Amino acid sequence: MALTGMRFLILNADYPKFLISHYEATPRLSELSYAEQMAARNASLFGVADFYSHNFRAHGHEAADIHVNNPWLQYRWAREHGVKVAAPSPIRPDEVAGGRDPVSVGRRTVAYLKPVLRPIVRRFRRRPIGLSDWEATVLRAQIEEFCPDIILNQEMTYVRSPVLRSLKRPGRQIIGQIASTLPKDESFDVYDLLISSLPNLVQWFRARNVRAELNRLAFEPSVLSLLGQPPPRDIALSFVGSLSPVHRSRIAFLEYVAQHAPLKIWGNGIERIPRTSVLRSCYQGEAWGREMYEILQRSRITLNHHIDLAENWANNMRLYEATGAGALLLTDQKRNLQEMFALGEHVTAYESPEDCVRQINLFLANEPLRASIAAKGQRHTINTHNYFRRTGEIVEMSTTFEPRTADWA
Repeated sequence: MALTGMRFLILNADYPKFLISHYEATPRLSELSYAEQMAARNASLFGVADFYSHNFRAHGHEAADIHVNNPWLQYRWAREHGVKVAAPSPIRPDEVAGGRDPVSVGRRTVAYLKPVLRPIVRRFRRRPIGLSDWEATVLRAQIEEFCPDIILNQEMTYVRSPVLRSLKRPGRQIIGQIASTLPKDESFDVYDLLISSLPNLVQWFRARNVRAELNRLAFEPSVLSLLGQPPPRDIALSFVGSLSPVHRSRIAFLEYVAQHAPLKIWGNGIERIPRTSVLRSCYQGEAWGREMYEILQRSRITLNHHIDLAENWANNMRLYEATGAGALLLTDQKRNLQEMFALGEHVTAYESPEDCVRQINLFLANEPLRASIAAKGQRHTINTHNYFRRTGEIVEMSTTFEPRTADWA
């Protein structure tokens, strides 16, 4: 396959709570065109936004994004392209979309969502995880129109192998990206290549004769210009992230820190935390995309704590978002952390909750040292851990492997 002129189609899915919050903030957004809704989604800076497609284009390729579980966006595309799909059942806004993270978004949403939004969201809580029939119909039509050389599936739990198998064509590669819990009862032989930022998952796939390569996560430097002039660093210590049953060790860690340091917490899942927990008094609300980056820009120190799936491997997005935003990152020590950052020069790492608190006190008392490490970490992330480099790695990988031919539809 040629190094230039390829067509990449990136499949993504969003947290349901973000989607509802995003459309609630601009009530008439669902009435706009597909292009206008996509522009608003990218401007939110949530998740990877358009970072992959933007940087594939910077390498000289064509690229587009599809948000497979965004019903407003996908229904608008279907209407604009004459794809007839049945209207889904209405749901209450406090039910979860997409079969992921079954968390109530609160009764307050009901009062704000316009009736026009309700008919295009369905009862996802009781349905099987994965694409619904109408979502698969729209996705197939989008792929037929774009005719990609490479489909990059970044939502392997939602877009499953039976649908992907029907999309195989001679010369077309299907690449999967995952760094979370593996989907159950999934066949990975539909993929020409699997990439992951978790070394243990790469090893797991290779042990099962599945082609797999390491491709780390990243920071998009253009975010800084989009955010504008950095605000004062008026937050001494922050944590931005999820609190859920799969984050039990994280919750225990944060509860210890909160009892000994001026911690402020943003994220989702606080309703799952006991009302007696000290984290309740630290909680500042949810923070999606642009707001998250602004909080990190305001933070002198920000904490990171990996979930158990990561085992002893440093991996998550916060490594790059925090350093890219210029906060001092204090993260849990992992065996491969020094492959990404120089400890004590770009970031700092703690061995235990007690060690974390000791370092918090040290850096809050020594602003020149804190600021020096944070500035070096930001420069390192911008220069080394950016999406232009990551997409370049994917382009190179896609030229190394020939597409599988046995599963062509």
